[in-house]
Amino acid sequence: MIGNCREVRTGRQRSGILSIIALLMLSMATGCSQSNSNQGTTSEQSPQAQEAASIPQAQSGKTKIVATFLPIYLFTKAVAGDVAYVEILVPPGTEVHEYQATPGNVKAIATAKVLVKNGLGLEEFLEGTVKNAQNPKLTEIDASIGIKPLNEISPVVKTTPDEKDHEHSQGNPHVWLDPVLAKQQVTNIRDGLIAADPANKATYEANATAYIKELESLNSEFQQTLQKNPTCTFITFHDAFPYLAKRYNLKQVAVVQIPEDQLSPTDVQNAVNAVKKYKVKALFSEPGVDNKLLNSLSKDLKLNLRTLDSLETGETDPQHYFKAMKANLQTLETSCK
Repeated sequence: MIGNCREVRTGRQRSGILSIIALLMLSMATGCSQSNSNQGTTSEQSPQAQEAASIPQAQSGKTKIVATFLPIYLFTKAVAGDVAYVEILVPPGTEVHEYQATPGNVKAIATAKVLVKNGLGLEEFLEGTVKNAQNPKLTEIDASIGIKPLNEISPVVKTTPDEKDHEHSQGNPHVWLDPVLAKQQVTNIRDGLIAADPANKATYEANATAYIKELESLNSEFQQTLQKNPTCTFITFHDAFPYLAKRYNLKQVAVVQIPEDQLSPTDVQNAVNAVKKYKVKALFSEPGVDNKLLNSLSKDLKLNLRTLDSLETGETDPQHYFKAMKANLQTLETSCK
């Protein structure tokens, strides 16, 4: 930046009046100093944090909110609208169950007024991160307060003996995949934001009402579509869909855990046996999962391997929730016929 500023200075026409030259040099030096200072504030920050840092200081009175991962970010952003800055901690597409916090996460929480989490033990990285942030003024919102968690509703079949499992000590945390429970999460976020930032109560209420109305419409669409095939059975490879299954009378009969590599012939046979045992109509994988064994399984068993989206990856527009969930509905309708 210093070199650039010198180029700007030498590119200007020279004047014989020394005071004007001095004034120009002082002005350009100040500009360089400010530019370097701004650069320093955006290091190790997410794109959302960098965007917030670039907003003029006159607008810095907005409440800063951090949301843990994509579904919670979508709901929080929908409620907050434009009256607050919302930043996401876990980048979309990153495995939240095993996430390790970064210095940028600590910095984001240290400068935030509100932290919104899913709860139910999902964000294990949070406890130490919040402690390290040392922000006594931080308000934490648990989006799952008042929601009764489910435990395992179907067997979890491990194809390898030493395979790691996501322990859900507080129950299954994937409540956001049920539109009715998503309404409860949005309501909890709304109430938490109103308590933390009462000046914007009217906006939070209006935004939450509009989003909840869309969730109610989505729920009706799921009910009307899936009641046509009430005995649909399926197997997934990630235990993310028990709430969705329970809500719409689907039957998730098993979760088969398959690692990406290092499979012995016995491991492969265990997976085949598990799928054959339950005589399912459908196998569901997730976006971004390219597992050759899953594709081979589906061909051998003459079952289509389709994609169900757990919404842990995708766009950061709050409307992405409805886009992804409607795609899930179409997948379920097609698979369960």
